[in-house]
This record gives sequence, structure tokens and C-alpha cells, in this order.
Amino acid sequence: MIIGVPKEIKTLENRVALVPVGAELLTQNNHEVYIEKNAGLGSGFTDEDYIAAGATILDTPKEIFAKAEMIMKVKEPLPQEYGLIRENQILFTYFHFAASRELTDGILKSKATAIAYETVESSDGSLPLLIPMSEVAGRMSIQEGARCLEKIHGGIGMLLGGVPGTEPATVVILGGGIVGVNAAKMAAGLGAQVYLLDLNLRRLRYLDDVMPKNVRTLMSNPENIRKCIQQADLVVGAVLIPGAKAPHLITRNMLSLMKPGSVIVDVAVDQGGCVETIHPTTHDNPTYEIDGVIHYGVANMPGAVPKTSTVALTNATLRYALDIANYGFPGCLKANPELIKGVNMINGKVTYKGVAEAFDLTYHAVNDLLS
Repeated sequence: MIIGVPKEIKTLENRVALVPVGAELLTQNNHEVYIEKNAGLGSGFTDEDYIAAGATILDTPKEIFAKAEMIMKVKEPLPQEYGLIRENQILFTYFHFAASRELTDGILKSKATAIAYETVESSDGSLPLLIPMSEVAGRMSIQEGARCLEKIHGGIGMLLGGVPGTEPATVVILGGGIVGVNAAKMAAGLGAQVYLLDLNLRRLRYLDDVMPKNVRTLMSNPENIRKCIQQADLVVGAVLIPGAKAPHLITRNMLSLMKPGSVIVDVAVDQGGCVETIHPTTHDNPTYEIDGVIHYGVANMPGAVPKTSTVALTNATLRYALDIANYGFPGCLKANPELIKGVNMINGKVTYKGVAEAFDLTYHAVNDLLS
């Protein structure tokens, strides 16, 4: 198979979809790998590194898309890339379709096969290609939230962990999954008072056992959310419904309950956000203020730490990329059934329920289309 890796063009996105050792393994399996010039520089990989691994460097994204049978990316294609995508070409990347009708329509029109990292699902229900970036984003949510709390960045002027003789900040985390757990670990380690909310009582019992004593668990419901955000200095949105739009747990009216200068970091922004007033921002302009509350909505947070996040991501994606390349499509679905739920679109048809429901589109089961 011919694999193409274009340079990411989302604002200040420094990750790359394939590290040199990945190119080496793919070429060892008799596949051709084409990398756009300087695609890996932001993550610390030079064109020479890829050439040594057996890849070929091409100058433009147009050349990459024209040659490749499978395109590997980190973030979703942007509008200027839609016209480069071919019918039946495999796109393997993060999509988060349910958050964007424009993206959904663009990829449907291309009639490409879209395999989304975020909905590939293991037999135990876990999301192996979402986990590493959720770990990074969860930890970064506290790092970025702490910075936003500084007065010079518009915040209340509070040190997250305080110092002896002062109160630490109160951090409220909505969601006890991978993002929420990593956020709680970071916040607790810095000495903050942490409230961790989730809908799953069994999950809350587990988290109550393993978390430090400055992390308190609460059932997620409107009453507890209202109570918590009134005392919160930092709120982290960590809600995930795989492949679907996130629910609004904090509404516009609820902002009036929050302290002036408090901060919201909504990690769920790439799925529409769990805060009604959130919208996507960029690394070069990450925050805005509504009703005195600072909103941080960067949709590609791990892109700020590409040296870590590129390696973490490709550690997870490479074996799936090898299966797709070795067996082709749809043969890879039989070889690795975990890829089945990753298939969001085939030839202009939606094959993931969450995406179909988000935009009232017709859902087609993958197996029905392939049969």
C-alpha cells in the first residue's frame, strides 16, 4: 500500500502522524511511505530521519494526496484539503465529525473511507487511540488552567496549590474518564482541592479508593454541578460520549454562579464542548471571557507538546496502520475487528451512529455496506 503523511496545517499544530521508526516498519512490510517536506520538524524529526527510515520526501500536500492510498494525519482535514481527497482513499486520523457539519459534509462529498482514531474500540470498550491524547490533554488542562488563573492572563490571581497559610484553589472536574483522572492527578499533586464528578457510581467507588485524599468524588447531576462551580476556581470539562456531541453540563445561565476570574478549560471542545459557552480557540489565541469567566477552548491541546504527544500517539496508532496497510480495506476489519467501530464513513455514507444522529443523517451499518 502507498501511505502518505502530509504536514499538519491546523494553527500551531506541531504533531506528525508517523515517526521515522513507523516509516521503517511500514517499508519493511513492503509498503511505500511518502512524507511531506518538513512534516516532522515540529516534533523533532528531520526529513533526513525519514529518508534513513526508507520514506520518500515530497514537496507539497497535493503530491502526497495524489499518490497515497492511505492518508495518515493527526487532526481532521481542513477545508483547503477537502479537494485533495479522492474517492475510496483511506483517511486515518482524528475526525470528531459530530462537532462539525462542514467537515462531515466535506468528507461525505469526497466519498473517501474515513477511519477515526477516536472511535476505534477494543473488546473491553476502551478507546485505544484516544487514550494517549486524553492522557496528555488531561494533564495539560491543569497546566493551562493554572496559567490562566494568573492575574496577568485575566484570572483571579490564584496559585493552584497555594502556600502554607493560604487556601489552595478549588478544581472541579466533570468526568471521571481518562482525561478527568489525569487532570485530577495533576491538580491533586499540585495541592489543589479537587472535586471529581461522574455518572457511574462504580467508577466513583474505584476513583475514591485510588485518588489522593484531596480528591473528593461526587455523583454528576445538575444540583452537584451548580454547587461545585460556585466555589470553583478552575473547571475542567472532561466529558466524552464516543463519536457523539458532548452534552452541555454547564449552561450560559450557570456562568453567573461562578466567581469572576475563574477559569473553564473544556477538553471536550473538539466534540462540541460540555460548556454551552465554549467554542474552539487556538494556541496563539487560547482564551476569551464571558460574564467574567475565562474560557480556554484549544481543540488540539497536545499539539503544544509534540515531542511527547507525537510519540505517545504513534505508539498507539502504528499497529492499526500496519493492519490497514497489510490487509487493505475492508480486509483489515476481519484481521483486526477493533477497527470496525473506527469506520465512520464509506463512499459517501455515514457508518457511525453518533455522527448520523448529530446531523439527522442516514446511518448505514459497516457490514451491510460491505456485504
